[in-house]
Amino acid sequence: MEQQPELLVVGKIVAAQGLRGELRVNPLSDFPERFTKAGPRWMRAPAQKRGPAAEPQEIQLLSGRQLPGKELFVIRIEGINDRSSAEACVGQELLVPSDQRPKLARGEFHLLDLVGLEVRLLETGTPIGQVQDLLHAGNDLLEVQLDGKKQPLWIPFVESIVPRVELQEGWIGITPPPGLLELAEPNKAAPENETEDGQS
Repeated sequence: MEQQPELLVVGKIVAAQGLRGELRVNPLSDFPERFTKAGPRWMRAPAQKRGPAAEPQEIQLLSGRQLPGKELFVIRIEGINDRSSAEACVGQELLVPSDQRPKLARGEFHLLDLVGLEVRLLETGTPIGQVQDLLHAGNDLLEVQLDGKKQPLWIPFVESIVPRVELQEGWIGITPPPGLLELAEPNKAAPENETEDGQS
């Protein structure tokens, strides 16, 4: 059996679009060609819904476009030709080979590389949690699981709050505004959004 390439999640299928099998994708990437350029992609269920033996399935992206005024893209996949087939794909992740990442300028990085990094208070260097996920919906949000808290905290990924990103050392430094960390109490819920994930 041919070995699967190392894959990178670039989007999540969030809804069927129309009646002819088109799919709405929430992008986890700043590169539109992931969703508009025809060619091979891979699709798989998210980690919490797939078994350990589940393998990504190769698909062919036929076309794609961005919805006017929205972050969402609409794509067509070979073999998905009606609404019921499209609805069966909702919740699936869209992936590309990791070696196809666009080249970045010095000092730039792929947002998905932030997942798994330790979160520190920049002023004191104190570790307070770990980046769990990303939400890309107009503004990038980092899902941070704070130590000792049940509910995650959603932190806007802006320079004023996350001024330091040390990929090689495995941490990010934050300068949270007053009250931000207190939002992670157990009685607080994650922000409402039609997607759950948040970019390559």
